[in-house]
Amino acid sequence: MIYAFDGHSPVIEEGAYVSETAIVIGDVFIGRDCYIGHGAVIRGDYGRVEIGEGTAVEEGVIIHAPPGRACKIGKRVTFGHGAIIHSRVIEDFVLVGMGAITSLGTEIGEFAIIAEGSVVKMMDKIPPRVMAAGSPARVIRPVSDREFEFWKEDKQNYVDLAHKYLKQGMQRIG
Repeated sequence: MIYAFDGHSPVIEEGAYVSETAIVIGDVFIGRDCYIGHGAVIRGDYGRVEIGEGTAVEEGVIIHAPPGRACKIGKRVTFGHGAIIHSRVIEDFVLVGMGAITSLGTEIGEFAIIAEGSVVKMMDKIPPRVMAAGSPARVIRPVSDREFEFWKEDKQNYVDLAHKYLKQGMQRIG
């Protein structure tokens, strides 16, 4: 469900799929070829949310910006199921694992991995191409070349899924 709010309407670019069970409100920009999964909530009701092309917002993810500020998300980012995102900036090709939290004002560098269930505390910065884990999240190691290549290539899976949903649609059977 897509809602205008407080004079702002979401902008969704061509090739982006937004599930009919997702909720997208207000000042939100969703780039080309994104996948916005079932039950995701993207709130641009008192801040702006910008999502770069080819980003996957999996099921149950919540993205929100604080009053008068923006949550800027780069291209080809993947948010695992149930993640909660309040970051200021998440750069390109980041992976935020299932159930992870990025709190207010956080900055996540490109190609970083935030492990499942981790909590990036308010105003923390995670550098590029590292894995951070724990609560609070701490850098535990660099992202390996193998992980780097795997996740770089895996990003295409959700772009393809978005296009498949757009082409086929879903058929209710019950």
